[in-house]
Amino acid sequence: MRYLRTFLGYSSTFHILIYAIGRSPEPLAPSFGILSTAEAAEQRKQRMGRSRAPKLPCLRLGLFFFFFFVVFALRCDGGGVTSRYVRKLAATVDMPLDSDVFRVPPGYNAPQQVHITQGDHDGSAVIVSWVTTSERGSSIVLFGTSKDKLEYSAKGSYTRYKFYNYTSGFIHHCTLEDLKFDTKYYYAVGIGYTVRQFWFKTPPQPGPDVPYTFGLIGDLGQSYDSNSTLSHYQSNPNAEAVLFVGDLSYADNYPNHDNVRWDTWGRFVERSVAYQPWIWTAGNHEIDFAPEIGETKPFKPYRHRYHVPYKASGSTSPFWYSIKRASAYIIVLASYSAYGKYTPQYKWLEAELPKVNRSETPWLIVLMHAPWYNSYNYHYMEGETMRVMYEPWFVQYKVDVVFAGHVHAYERSHRISNIAYNIVNGKCTPVPDLSAPVYVTIGDGGNLEGLATNMTEPQPSYSAFREASFGHAIFEIKNKTHAYYTWHRNHDGNAVAADSMWFTNRYWHTTDDTYVA
Repeated sequence: MRYLRTFLGYSSTFHILIYAIGRSPEPLAPSFGILSTAEAAEQRKQRMGRSRAPKLPCLRLGLFFFFFFVVFALRCDGGGVTSRYVRKLAATVDMPLDSDVFRVPPGYNAPQQVHITQGDHDGSAVIVSWVTTSERGSSIVLFGTSKDKLEYSAKGSYTRYKFYNYTSGFIHHCTLEDLKFDTKYYYAVGIGYTVRQFWFKTPPQPGPDVPYTFGLIGDLGQSYDSNSTLSHYQSNPNAEAVLFVGDLSYADNYPNHDNVRWDTWGRFVERSVAYQPWIWTAGNHEIDFAPEIGETKPFKPYRHRYHVPYKASGSTSPFWYSIKRASAYIIVLASYSAYGKYTPQYKWLEAELPKVNRSETPWLIVLMHAPWYNSYNYHYMEGETMRVMYEPWFVQYKVDVVFAGHVHAYERSHRISNIAYNIVNGKCTPVPDLSAPVYVTIGDGGNLEGLATNMTEPQPSYSAFREASFGHAIFEIKNKTHAYYTWHRNHDGNAVAADSMWFTNRYWHTTDDTYVA
């Protein structure tokens, strides 16, 4: 029935094809109906009186059906792939509070929930954050290039907050500045009580041909599937930093936005984020707006716990900012802050995009939470108004790739844009555009809400690959012209590469890169 409806819906196209191949002006059969015996006899009589050329009508009819099936295939099948992979039907379940991954580190007032992110615009600083619970303790970080000699120190500050009947621990933030590029540093927190030591490596100095590997994770939560996703990501020995596209703990899914789940999530991800920076994007589950329990300040837990270097890029808010890292220029946008014309975010982005020097950082990457192109029924077209505002700039400045989350599944688009009425094809719909980015939805980290499994049918022409599975992705920059991208589903305990693509840089190598690896 689906194909029959599509067939009838394109009847105007068939009429055009019929005339284009030179058919006789009268209809073959009104409304594709069945002729009566008398009508059939009359038509045979009329045909007998014409010039005898029996092969031409047959040729025309054959050409008609040939072109019909070509057009039908082109218009109904966008050439994309909807994965046939069959997932296990087990429900997504959050890990219990006594799980090993939530374990509180031993020792009095031991630092916990240790995490780092980039601390300036170019990668020569790191923000170190952690929580102490028994008492404030010290906000000092000791660090150095030898694990046995932490010769430098930096002093930070702490903050606390209350949310309904919850009071946070002492949340410390300290920025380590003037670090050497491409250098391994060891650092220690918890000075004066229980000291814990970790390490990180700074990125290479920004430059056009600097290779670098990013991980992509979104909508992670703290379920058993979340644990699989994080373990699979950690199994990749080359990944150096995570681009996180929003929705961290999902604490707001618990009664009264139980902020204990912010603490458990911080301990859960520490095994990765204490050693390599995660670049944060705020999602809808970070809003934590709950007037029914007296909580009317949006993003309160997130803003206290996760600091970003937004001032370094001239931003007035931690929800939109930019950084340079190796050969990439990363812009983080806020789906849940005002983005209309003349708003602070709009004016910042308008001024920010012309600043990007593609000779220094050729790869222009944008992070946001709500996707602009999404062929799942879940959150369908929620990003449409933001797309209308900013997509022309993305095409103008040749953004390479946009990563988003929100939809709990995976999808990759072709390079397309929908920025104006297209005179050539007569449609105001997405069209191929080599100046446009690839859009990737990777909100499949594993959270309690489960997978988005309902998709729009037929698959839109802009959608290259989609699959409702949990997983993560890797974006491996090779040089200024090429990057290799893979998406890894969580499959039977292994990080299986289910989708891959070679990217060619939009600024330096503008040929078509729609082929997959």
